[in-house]
Amino acid sequence: MIKRRDFIKLLSGAGVGMTAAGWSGIALADKRRTSSTTPLVPTNIGIKGKVVVIGGGMGGATVAKYLRMWGGTGIDVTLVEREAVYTSNIMSNLVLNGQRTIQSLQYGYGNLANKYGVKMVQGNVLAIDPVGRKVTLASGATLTYDRLVLAPGIDFDTVPGLETPEAQAKVPHAWKAGGQTTALRNMITAMPNNGVFVMTIPAAPYRCPPGPYERACVVADWLRRNKTGTRVIVLDANPKIMAEPNAFLEGFALHGIQYYPNAVIDHVDANAMALYTSLQSQPIYANVINVIPPHRAGALITDNGLADVNGRWASVNVLTYEANHAAGIHVIGDASATTQPKAGHIANQEAKVCADAMVRAFAGKNPDPSPVTNSSCYSPITADTASWLTAVFGFDAATGTMKVVGGAATEAASRSKDNYEEMVKWFNTLMSDSFA
Repeated sequence: MIKRRDFIKLLSGAGVGMTAAGWSGIALADKRRTSSTTPLVPTNIGIKGKVVVIGGGMGGATVAKYLRMWGGTGIDVTLVEREAVYTSNIMSNLVLNGQRTIQSLQYGYGNLANKYGVKMVQGNVLAIDPVGRKVTLASGATLTYDRLVLAPGIDFDTVPGLETPEAQAKVPHAWKAGGQTTALRNMITAMPNNGVFVMTIPAAPYRCPPGPYERACVVADWLRRNKTGTRVIVLDANPKIMAEPNAFLEGFALHGIQYYPNAVIDHVDANAMALYTSLQSQPIYANVINVIPPHRAGALITDNGLADVNGRWASVNVLTYEANHAAGIHVIGDASATTQPKAGHIANQEAKVCADAMVRAFAGKNPDPSPVTNSSCYSPITADTASWLTAVFGFDAATGTMKVVGGAATEAASRSKDNYEEMVKWFNTLMSDSFA
């Protein structure tokens, strides 16, 4: 089992927990990692191909970068993203207690373009033609490809009672970092003494398994320090805490958080600030309600017939991340259905397996038969302490899935200030690996 401090060391290298960067079929790969004078993108390694990547989050940015690093200038990479900058969901809970700003979580695409030669296109995708292998943008422009990578992240189901923009503004989810995150922060700081904060957690799978419990702790910690007599109530649609149970049970006890499992949301009355669930016959009233809706893959997946797992996610071959029912189209990150968690760190890892597989394919080679990925997640419990969770995943040929090496993830023995400091280093290293 890899120790959690080693994840930071691994992230600083080109190949994180996998054989991709060490592929002996590309001799220049090793030289790029050991020589400061070697170009970031080799000029010629004897392969050619055209790849279009849609979605510039952790998965999309990483796959675009590493396709160029490992494939060289012969691989033409175009990244299509509707936003000018990426706003990290990781660490965004710290916006809620004032320790971070949204601006501090934003990353541009200049390095991908200027350092690695990725062609950037800002815009929306109108249509995908898998037969003609082309993408049509809302602008009318057309992009052709040999292989297409879809990394659209997540979308949400509509919670009854929150169908309108007005209702959603009153009851934000803030599960995509941005304006809603800042709005939720403002709602929390405006809470009166003796107020009530209620948040809901959707049934798994959802983005970042520890994230909602982390949010509850961060908010409760701030309220405990700044508002008297406030209550934090967590309504979880799952039967138990889904990640880091020891840390969060301790954190909930520390902060006096009221936790209710198996609590499925029926509907919300945004005007009355009332929440109706499967557990209570009477509504729960609150000053602030934070409903995290059930998840599904981004519309790019569902609109193109790729959501073949429960109508929500795209099934993929985890040796390549090629969609099982769409040749030449790869799906990475939160939108894919795998045994790995939906999280930014894993999206970074999946992107590298995918990039390696495509480079090999362009060279007429088979994918790595035994890829390894790793996941690391740090969770703040208070304003200066954190816990962590780590896992290593290896390919299991018998099931065709990624299985946790050792059978289970490893959780920190307890929260600590040291963990909090390590969390900041891990985050900075991870974001640098994807965007720098």
